[in-house]
Amino acid sequence: MGFKCGIIGLPNVGKSTLFNALTQTAAAESANYPFCTIEPNTGRVAVPDPRLDRIAELAKSAKVTPTFLEFVDIAGLVRGASKGEGLGNQFLANIREVDAIVHVLRCFEGDITHVEASVDPIRDAETVETELMLADLESLERRIVPLEKRATTGDKEAKAQVAVMRAALDPLQDGRPAREAKLEPEQRGRFQMLQLLTAKPVLYACNVDEDSAAAGNAHSTRVAERAERMGAACVVISAAIEAEVALLESEAEKQEFLHSLGLEETGLARVIRAGYALLDLITFFTAGPKEARAWTVRRGAKAPEAAGVIHTDFQKGFIRAETISYEDYVRCGGELGAKDAGRMRLEGKDYVARDGDVFLFRFNV
Repeated sequence: MGFKCGIIGLPNVGKSTLFNALTQTAAAESANYPFCTIEPNTGRVAVPDPRLDRIAELAKSAKVTPTFLEFVDIAGLVRGASKGEGLGNQFLANIREVDAIVHVLRCFEGDITHVEASVDPIRDAETVETELMLADLESLERRIVPLEKRATTGDKEAKAQVAVMRAALDPLQDGRPAREAKLEPEQRGRFQMLQLLTAKPVLYACNVDEDSAAAGNAHSTRVAERAERMGAACVVISAAIEAEVALLESEAEKQEFLHSLGLEETGLARVIRAGYALLDLITFFTAGPKEARAWTVRRGAKAPEAAGVIHTDFQKGFIRAETISYEDYVRCGGELGAKDAGRMRLEGKDYVARDGDVFLFRFNV
Protein backbone atom coordinates (compact mmCIF):
# COMPACT_ATOMS: atom_id res chain seq x y z
CA MET A 1 0.00 0.00 0.00
CA GLY A 2 1.26 3.43 -0.89
CA PHE A 3 -0.69 6.53 -1.71
CA LYS A 4 -1.73 8.21 -4.91
CA CYS A 5 -0.76 11.84 -5.51
CA GLY A 6 -2.18 13.83 -8.38
CA ILE A 7 0.25 16.38 -9.83
CA ILE A 8 -1.80 19.42 -10.82
CA GLY A 9 -1.31 23.06 -11.77
CA LEU A 10 -1.72 25.46 -14.64
CA PRO A 11 -0.22 24.51 -18.01
CA ASN A 12 3.55 24.92 -18.41
CA VAL A 13 4.47 25.15 -14.73
CA GLY A 14 6.65 22.03 -14.85
CA LYS A 15 4.19 19.26 -13.95
CA SER A 16 5.24 16.80 -16.64
CA THR A 17 8.93 17.61 -16.25
CA LEU A 18 8.62 16.88 -12.55
CA PHE A 19 6.63 13.71 -13.22
CA ASN A 20 9.24 12.46 -15.68
CA ALA A 21 12.01 13.11 -13.21
CA LEU A 22 10.21 11.54 -10.28
CA THR A 23 9.37 8.37 -12.15
CA GLN A 24 12.61 8.40 -14.19
CA THR A 25 10.62 7.87 -17.37
CA ALA A 26 9.65 9.89 -20.39
CA ALA A 27 6.09 8.60 -20.30
CA ALA A 28 4.67 12.11 -20.00
CA GLU A 29 5.55 14.34 -22.93
CA SER A 30 6.93 17.71 -21.90
CA ALA A 31 6.25 20.49 -24.38
CA ASN A 32 6.10 24.25 -24.42
CA TYR A 33 2.38 24.46 -25.05
CA PRO A 34 -0.75 23.83 -22.94
CA PHE A 35 -2.39 20.42 -22.65
CA CYS A 36 0.52 18.31 -23.84
CA THR A 37 -0.69 15.90 -21.16
CA ILE A 38 -4.15 14.79 -22.25
CA GLU A 39 -4.46 11.42 -20.51
CA PRO A 40 -3.28 11.11 -16.92
CA ASN A 41 0.11 9.40 -16.74
CA THR A 42 0.70 7.21 -13.73
CA GLY A 43 4.09 6.20 -12.37
CA ARG A 44 5.01 4.07 -9.37
CA VAL A 45 7.98 5.30 -7.39
CA ALA A 46 9.90 3.35 -4.77
CA VAL A 47 10.01 5.07 -1.39
CA PRO A 48 13.65 5.40 -0.31
CA ASP A 49 14.12 4.27 3.29
CA PRO A 50 17.61 3.47 4.63
CA ARG A 51 16.02 1.49 7.46
CA LEU A 52 14.87 -1.16 4.98
CA ASP A 53 18.42 -1.70 3.70
CA ARG A 54 19.73 -2.09 7.26
CA ILE A 55 16.99 -4.58 8.15
CA ALA A 56 17.69 -6.57 4.97
CA GLU A 57 21.39 -6.67 5.84
CA LEU A 58 20.73 -8.02 9.32
CA ALA A 59 18.11 -10.51 8.12
CA LYS A 60 20.38 -11.60 5.25
CA SER A 61 17.41 -11.20 2.94
CA ALA A 62 17.78 -12.39 -0.66
CA LYS A 63 15.32 -9.75 -1.88
CA VAL A 64 14.59 -6.18 -0.81
CA THR A 65 11.20 -4.66 -1.69
CA PRO A 66 10.40 -1.06 -0.82
CA THR A 67 6.93 0.36 -0.50
CA PHE A 68 5.68 2.41 -3.44
CA LEU A 69 3.66 5.50 -4.09
CA GLU A 70 1.92 6.57 -7.25
CA PHE A 71 2.16 9.90 -9.01
CA VAL A 72 -0.50 10.85 -11.54
CA ASP A 73 0.37 13.61 -14.01
CA ILE A 74 -2.95 15.32 -14.71
CA ALA A 75 -3.68 17.66 -17.63
CA GLY A 76 -3.18 21.36 -16.94
CA LEU A 77 -6.16 23.27 -15.60
CA VAL A 78 -7.18 26.74 -16.79
CA ARG A 79 -9.60 29.39 -15.61
CA GLY A 80 -13.15 28.16 -16.30
CA ALA A 81 -12.35 24.47 -15.83
CA SER A 82 -15.30 24.06 -13.46
CA LYS A 83 -17.49 24.96 -16.46
CA GLY A 84 -15.64 22.59 -18.77
CA GLU A 85 -13.12 25.06 -20.23
CA GLY A 86 -9.90 23.56 -21.59
CA LEU A 87 -9.78 19.98 -20.38
CA GLY A 88 -11.72 20.89 -17.26
CA ASN A 89 -14.18 18.01 -17.07
CA GLN A 90 -11.45 15.44 -17.59
CA PHE A 91 -9.19 17.18 -15.10
CA LEU A 92 -11.88 17.18 -12.41
CA ALA A 93 -12.74 13.52 -12.97
CA ASN A 94 -9.09 12.46 -12.71
CA ILE A 95 -8.38 14.45 -9.58
CA ARG A 96 -11.27 12.84 -7.70
CA GLU A 97 -9.40 9.53 -7.86
CA VAL A 98 -6.27 10.63 -5.97
CA ASP A 99 -5.61 10.71 -2.22
CA ALA A 100 -3.64 13.94 -2.14
CA ILE A 101 -2.77 16.82 -4.42
CA VAL A 102 0.73 17.95 -5.33
CA HIS A 103 0.06 21.45 -6.62
CA VAL A 104 3.01 22.56 -8.76
CA LEU A 105 3.49 26.31 -8.86
CA ARG A 106 5.84 28.09 -11.22
CA CYS A 107 8.35 30.03 -9.15
CA PHE A 108 10.92 30.73 -11.85
CA GLU A 109 11.24 33.35 -14.56
CA GLY A 110 12.14 32.49 -18.15
CA ASP A 111 11.01 32.25 -21.73
CA ILE A 112 8.61 29.32 -21.31
CA THR A 113 5.09 30.44 -22.18
CA HIS A 114 2.84 31.05 -19.18
CA VAL A 115 -0.90 30.79 -19.73
CA GLU A 116 -1.42 34.03 -17.76
CA ALA A 117 1.55 35.78 -19.48
CA SER A 118 3.39 36.47 -16.19
CA VAL A 119 4.84 34.62 -13.20
CA ASP A 120 2.74 34.90 -10.03
CA PRO A 121 2.41 31.64 -8.05
CA ILE A 122 -0.15 33.04 -5.60
CA ARG A 123 -2.44 34.09 -8.44
CA ASP A 124 -1.95 30.68 -10.05
CA ALA A 125 -2.77 28.87 -6.80
CA GLU A 126 -5.93 30.94 -6.38
CA THR A 127 -6.97 30.25 -9.98
CA VAL A 128 -6.76 26.50 -9.56
CA GLU A 129 -8.28 26.44 -6.09
CA THR A 130 -11.18 28.66 -7.15
CA GLU A 131 -12.02 26.25 -9.97
CA LEU A 132 -11.92 23.31 -7.55
CA MET A 133 -14.16 25.12 -5.06
CA LEU A 134 -16.64 26.04 -7.80
CA ALA A 135 -16.76 22.42 -8.94
CA ASP A 136 -17.39 21.23 -5.36
CA LEU A 137 -20.03 23.88 -4.83
CA GLU A 138 -21.90 22.90 -8.00
CA SER A 139 -21.67 19.20 -7.11
CA LEU A 140 -23.03 19.65 -3.59
CA GLU A 141 -25.83 22.02 -4.59
CA ARG A 142 -26.98 19.52 -7.19
CA ARG A 143 -26.83 16.50 -4.88
CA ILE A 144 -28.38 18.04 -1.77
CA VAL A 145 -31.78 18.81 -3.37
CA PRO A 146 -33.11 15.21 -3.65
CA LEU A 147 -31.61 14.34 -0.25
CA GLU A 148 -33.46 17.21 1.42
CA LYS A 149 -36.71 15.90 -0.03
CA ARG A 150 -35.98 12.43 1.36
CA ALA A 151 -35.02 13.94 4.73
CA THR A 152 -38.47 15.53 5.06
CA THR A 153 -40.01 12.04 4.93
CA GLY A 154 -38.08 11.00 8.03
CA ASP A 155 -35.25 9.17 6.25
CA LYS A 156 -32.51 9.16 8.96
CA GLU A 157 -29.65 8.46 6.57
CA ALA A 158 -30.76 11.28 4.27
CA LYS A 159 -30.89 13.64 7.27
CA ALA A 160 -27.35 12.64 8.27
CA GLN A 161 -26.05 13.15 4.73
CA VAL A 162 -27.76 16.54 4.42
CA ALA A 163 -26.14 17.69 7.68
CA VAL A 164 -22.70 16.77 6.36
CA MET A 165 -23.33 18.45 3.02
CA ARG A 166 -24.48 21.64 4.69
CA ALA A 167 -21.33 21.62 6.82
CA ALA A 168 -19.26 21.29 3.64
CA LEU A 169 -21.23 24.02 1.86
CA ASP A 170 -20.58 26.59 4.61
CA PRO A 171 -16.88 27.18 3.82
CA LEU A 172 -17.37 26.76 0.06
CA GLN A 173 -20.05 29.45 -0.07
CA ASP A 174 -17.61 31.65 1.84
CA GLY A 175 -14.84 31.05 -0.74
CA ARG A 176 -12.92 28.56 1.39
CA PRO A 177 -12.08 24.87 0.70
CA ALA A 178 -14.32 22.09 1.97
CA ARG A 179 -11.51 20.76 4.18
CA GLU A 180 -12.28 23.66 6.53
CA ALA A 181 -15.76 22.29 7.24
CA LYS A 182 -16.65 21.97 10.93
CA LEU A 183 -17.54 18.34 11.43
CA GLU A 184 -18.37 16.05 14.31
CA PRO A 185 -16.13 12.93 14.55
CA GLU A 186 -19.01 10.66 13.48
CA GLN A 187 -19.54 12.76 10.32
CA ARG A 188 -16.07 12.29 8.86
CA GLY A 189 -16.85 9.00 7.16
CA ARG A 190 -19.78 10.49 5.24
CA PHE A 191 -17.69 13.58 4.48
CA GLN A 192 -14.98 11.46 2.84
CA MET A 193 -17.61 9.67 0.75
CA LEU A 194 -18.57 12.99 -0.84
CA GLN A 195 -15.22 12.89 -2.74
CA LEU A 196 -14.88 16.65 -2.71
CA LEU A 197 -11.88 18.04 -4.56
CA THR A 198 -11.08 20.66 -1.93
CA ALA A 199 -11.28 18.11 0.89
CA LYS A 200 -8.04 16.52 -0.29
CA PRO A 201 -4.81 17.46 1.50
CA VAL A 202 -2.52 19.72 -0.52
CA LEU A 203 1.23 19.85 -0.96
CA TYR A 204 2.54 22.93 -2.77
CA ALA A 205 5.60 22.14 -4.88
CA CYS A 206 7.42 25.38 -5.68
CA ASN A 207 9.23 24.75 -8.95
CA VAL A 208 12.26 27.06 -8.84
CA ASP A 209 15.31 27.60 -11.04
CA GLU A 210 18.50 25.67 -10.30
CA ASP A 211 20.16 28.55 -8.44
CA SER A 212 17.22 28.75 -6.00
CA ALA A 213 16.91 25.01 -5.32
CA ALA A 214 18.72 25.11 -1.98
CA ALA A 215 17.26 28.22 -0.36
CA GLY A 216 14.22 29.06 -2.50
CA ASN A 217 13.42 32.57 -3.76
CA ALA A 218 10.95 35.39 -3.26
CA HIS A 219 8.21 33.52 -5.14
CA SER A 220 8.57 30.32 -3.07
CA THR A 221 8.68 32.34 0.17
CA ARG A 222 5.27 33.80 -0.65
CA VAL A 223 3.90 30.33 -1.35
CA ALA A 224 5.32 28.99 1.94
CA GLU A 225 3.59 31.79 3.82
CA ARG A 226 0.30 31.00 2.09
CA ALA A 227 0.70 27.28 2.82
CA GLU A 228 1.25 27.97 6.50
CA ARG A 229 -1.90 30.08 6.68
CA MET A 230 -3.90 27.34 4.97
CA GLY A 231 -2.45 24.44 6.94
CA ALA A 232 -0.99 22.96 3.76
CA ALA A 233 2.48 21.51 3.21
CA CYS A 234 5.12 23.14 1.01
CA VAL A 235 8.40 22.02 -0.54
CA VAL A 236 10.89 23.74 -2.82
CA ILE A 237 11.92 21.64 -5.78
CA SER A 238 13.67 22.23 -9.08
CA ALA A 239 12.19 20.06 -11.80
CA ALA A 240 15.23 20.84 -13.95
CA ILE A 241 17.60 19.49 -11.31
CA GLU A 242 15.42 16.43 -10.72
CA ALA A 243 15.55 15.71 -14.45
CA GLU A 244 19.36 15.87 -14.38
CA VAL A 245 19.61 13.67 -11.28
CA ALA A 246 17.37 11.07 -12.91
CA LEU A 247 19.91 10.70 -15.74
CA LEU A 248 22.81 9.86 -13.40
CA GLU A 249 23.42 6.16 -12.99
CA SER A 250 25.21 5.71 -9.66
CA GLU A 251 24.18 6.88 -6.22
CA ALA A 252 27.64 8.38 -5.73
CA GLU A 253 27.22 10.53 -8.84
CA LYS A 254 23.83 11.71 -7.66
CA GLN A 255 25.12 12.67 -4.22
CA GLU A 256 28.12 14.48 -5.67
CA PHE A 257 25.89 16.44 -8.04
CA LEU A 258 23.43 17.35 -5.28
CA HIS A 259 26.19 18.45 -2.90
CA SER A 260 27.66 20.67 -5.62
CA LEU A 261 24.33 22.53 -5.59
CA GLY A 262 24.14 22.74 -1.82
CA LEU A 263 21.46 20.03 -1.58
CA GLU A 264 21.43 17.10 0.83
CA GLU A 265 18.73 15.07 -0.89
CA THR A 266 16.61 14.90 -4.01
CA GLY A 267 13.33 16.68 -4.41
CA LEU A 268 11.67 13.26 -4.57
CA ALA A 269 12.77 12.53 -1.01
CA ARG A 270 11.32 15.84 0.16
CA VAL A 271 8.05 15.22 -1.68
CA ILE A 272 7.77 11.74 -0.15
CA ARG A 273 8.46 12.96 3.38
CA ALA A 274 6.00 15.82 3.03
CA GLY A 275 3.43 13.50 1.46
CA TYR A 276 3.72 10.98 4.29
CA ALA A 277 3.23 13.73 6.84
CA LEU A 278 0.33 15.13 4.82
CA LEU A 279 -1.56 11.83 4.78
CA ASP A 280 -0.33 10.79 8.25
CA LEU A 281 1.24 7.57 6.99
CA ILE A 282 3.77 5.30 8.67
CA THR A 283 6.03 2.52 7.44
CA PHE A 284 6.36 -0.93 8.99
CA PHE A 285 8.57 -3.82 7.92
CA THR A 286 8.60 -7.58 7.50
CA ALA A 287 11.92 -9.42 7.22
CA GLY A 288 13.29 -12.89 6.68
CA PRO A 289 15.86 -14.82 4.61
CA LYS A 290 13.71 -14.64 1.48
CA GLU A 291 12.67 -10.99 1.58
CA ALA A 292 12.81 -7.76 3.57
CA ARG A 293 9.90 -5.52 2.71
CA ALA A 294 8.48 -2.13 3.64
CA TRP A 295 4.73 -1.50 3.91
CA THR A 296 2.63 1.63 4.35
CA VAL A 297 -0.38 2.10 6.60
CA ARG A 298 -2.17 5.11 8.02
CA ARG A 299 -1.08 6.28 11.46
CA GLY A 300 -3.40 4.96 14.14
CA ALA A 301 -4.02 1.65 12.35
CA LYS A 302 -4.21 -1.36 14.63
CA ALA A 303 -2.17 -4.52 14.11
CA PRO A 304 -4.88 -6.46 12.21
CA GLU A 305 -5.28 -3.57 9.74
CA ALA A 306 -1.52 -3.50 9.20
CA ALA A 307 -1.61 -7.25 8.60
CA GLY A 308 -4.40 -6.71 6.07
CA VAL A 309 -2.11 -4.51 4.00
CA ILE A 310 -0.07 -7.63 3.31
CA HIS A 311 -3.04 -9.94 2.71
CA THR A 312 -6.71 -9.84 3.64
CA ASP A 313 -6.42 -13.35 5.12
CA PHE A 314 -3.86 -12.02 7.60
CA GLN A 315 -6.43 -9.55 8.88
CA LYS A 316 -9.37 -11.96 8.91
CA GLY A 317 -7.50 -14.66 10.83
CA PHE A 318 -5.26 -12.39 12.92
CA ILE A 319 -4.02 -14.00 16.13
CA ARG A 320 -1.09 -11.85 17.23
CA ALA A 321 1.84 -9.82 15.96
CA GLU A 322 5.39 -10.62 17.00
CA THR A 323 6.76 -7.08 17.16
CA ILE A 324 10.24 -5.58 17.36
CA SER A 325 10.93 -1.86 17.09
CA TYR A 326 13.41 -0.84 14.39
CA GLU A 327 15.80 0.51 17.02
CA ASP A 328 15.77 -2.77 18.97
CA TYR A 329 16.07 -4.81 15.76
CA VAL A 330 19.26 -2.97 14.83
CA ARG A 331 20.66 -2.70 18.37
CA CYS A 332 20.24 -6.43 18.96
CA GLY A 333 21.57 -7.49 15.56
CA GLY A 334 18.32 -8.80 14.13
CA GLU A 335 15.34 -10.95 15.10
CA LEU A 336 17.14 -13.66 17.10
CA GLY A 337 19.18 -11.12 19.05
CA ALA A 338 16.04 -9.13 19.87
CA LYS A 339 14.26 -12.28 21.08
CA ASP A 340 17.23 -13.28 23.25
CA ALA A 341 17.32 -9.78 24.73
CA GLY A 342 13.61 -9.88 25.49
CA ARG A 343 12.89 -7.06 23.06
CA MET A 344 10.32 -8.93 20.98
CA ARG A 345 6.76 -8.24 22.10
CA LEU A 346 3.56 -10.22 21.47
CA GLU A 347 0.90 -7.69 20.52
CA GLY A 348 -2.82 -8.35 20.10
CA LYS A 349 -5.71 -6.91 18.11
CA ASP A 350 -5.76 -3.59 19.97
CA TYR A 351 -2.09 -2.78 19.38
CA VAL A 352 -1.59 0.42 17.36
CA ALA A 353 1.17 0.00 14.79
CA ARG A 354 4.14 2.33 15.14
CA ASP A 355 6.47 3.70 12.51
CA GLY A 356 9.44 1.37 12.15
CA ASP A 357 7.85 -1.73 13.68
CA VAL A 358 9.18 -5.03 12.36
CA PHE A 359 6.27 -7.48 12.35
CA LEU A 360 5.78 -11.21 12.06
CA PHE A 361 2.03 -11.80 11.91
CA ARG A 362 0.49 -14.99 13.22
CA PHE A 363 -2.91 -15.86 11.75
CA ASN A 364 -5.30 -18.72 11.17
CA VAL A 365 -7.87 -18.92 8.37
